[in-house]
Amino acid sequence: MIKTVELSRLFRTDEVETTALNKVSLEIKTGEFTAVMGPSGCGKSTLLNIIGLLDNPTSGELYFNGTEVSSYPERKRTNLRKANVGFVFQSFNLIDELTVFENIELPLLYLKFPSSERKKKVESVLEKMQIAHRRKHFPQQLSGGQQQRVAICRAVVSGPSLILADEPTGNLDSANGAEVMNLLGELNGEGTTIVMVTHSPSDAEYANRIIHLFDGHVVTENIKKML
Repeated sequence: MIKTVELSRLFRTDEVETTALNKVSLEIKTGEFTAVMGPSGCGKSTLLNIIGLLDNPTSGELYFNGTEVSSYPERKRTNLRKANVGFVFQSFNLIDELTVFENIELPLLYLKFPSSERKKKVESVLEKMQIAHRRKHFPQQLSGGQQQRVAICRAVVSGPSLILADEPTGNLDSANGAEVMNLLGELNGEGTTIVMVTHSPSDAEYANRIIHLFDGHVVTENIKKML
């Protein structure tokens, strides 16, 4: 599904040049659950942003389902991202002024699904994630674990083939964190490809594969279990 070839990302200011990624080559197959680990500043989130088509590499190649996409213009990258990628963030990124239902519905609005289909899809994912009883609540009326559950609903409601999770349990206690990881594990078991950035060894245990980054390089790669 995802392949990078000598992918590099430099950040430049007038006085400083920082190498966030340095010739990273890796492949993520359809249906894998991959965890990316490493110290702060090693390039984990930069890699996730490039894979998720939120940022362009400075050099190298990025393949998405066999097509080289690193040079795509913004609109083309946006359309590809909307149709294929769901995001789960550490800070939930829910809109406070919208209800749970409305937050989950947003990706379907962007994709111009008809109203009746939006309602059906949102209700289905609410039931699946066991948060239907909160559909009319606002984010600030929910616990952290419930907010992340809503964020996962929003990420999967359009049926993306790839979920990118950036420290998905970082703002949660251990019980809620385990609940979120179990949800991601279930989604992967149903065939969704997941790439997760994490500092947590226990969260990484849910993955099929663990990639360790250091100073922008892939330094080790461990296969956890067979698909």
